Amino acid sequence: MLKLALAALALLAPPLSAAEKPELVIYTYDSFTSEWGPGPQIAKNFEAVCDCTVKFVGAGDGAALLARLKLEGARSPADIVLGLDTNLTAAARATGLFAPHGIEAPKLDLPIAWDDDTFLPYDWGYFAFVYDKTRMPDPPKSFPDLIASKASVVILDPRSSTPGLGLLLWVKDAYGDKAPEIWKGLAPHVVTVAPGWDEGYGLFLHGEADMALAYTTSPAYHLIAENDPNKGAAIFDEGQYMQVEVAAMTATSDQPELARDFLRFMLTDGFQGVIPTTNWMYPAHTPAGGLPKGYETLPHVTKPLLLSPDDAQAMREPALAEWLAAFSR
Repeated sequence: MLKLALAALALLAPPLSAAEKPELVIYTYDSFTSEWGPGPQIAKNFEAVCDCTVKFVGAGDGAALLARLKLEGARSPADIVLGLDTNLTAAARATGLFAPHGIEAPKLDLPIAWDDDTFLPYDWGYFAFVYDKTRMPDPPKSFPDLIASKASVVILDPRSSTPGLGLLLWVKDAYGDKAPEIWKGLAPHVVTVAPGWDEGYGLFLHGEADMALAYTTSPAYHLIAENDPNKGAAIFDEGQYMQVEVAAMTATSDQPELARDFLRFMLTDGFQGVIPTTNWMYPAHTPAGGLPKGYETLPHVTKPLLLSPDDAQAMREPALAEWLAAFSR
């Protein structure tokens, strides 16, 4: 009778609560976790197949992610860090805080070859200065052109922001030893150096600057989400610097198999299909439905720029010193 009673109770027991399910903790940047960002839908899509709980933790802007993980070290609760880019992967690898993913990725739709046993890409794009066509019918076509204009701009801090770091290396890659001259000329045009993406682009949208550092894909947001065709991305003669955003599992994750499952899922339609209309970047693996209508209107980049991870790491501190010198006057 006791056995029968226990069996009946087992049948009546509720399924595992959310608190009892394994939890996957993912550090990422703030805009990824926002209600209009990709995080909420991606969490929903993965939870539908993983029988787990996804917890996205916003940690400022992209470059702040690595700083937080280094501060926490082996004590970090993060299972995955999502939002670094190739300008930071060499420094991230050197910490010893990331583990090889052990995943065979599907064919990637990147403009570059990809072979990395630790970091997997999830989206990519080109940096550009975005402007309003109704206010600026003839946008600058180069950094010297911008310097010679009367345009005001918003840029991002390279110490906390991956787009800010991208601009730093864009100037350094394009101008080398002449980069300090570009920064000196650009400084008077800078309305503010924002700590992160939300603050910087928001100032532009509120009319406090003529241009803002963003992406060639940023006008797609205004066209698709707001039916506004008046935002453009200036294409520079020097070329556009590329960003490839990546994710990796931590070496101290207490859910390593679940973390690998997420990284596999990251390159499927359940993740990649969300990216174009929430993160407003090109997906690393084009979903079955292709890109949304509106992306075909974006400017074509004929001169892509990108430093290797090792070169980016070697160039970062000298370039930052030049940038600080220009903006400390």
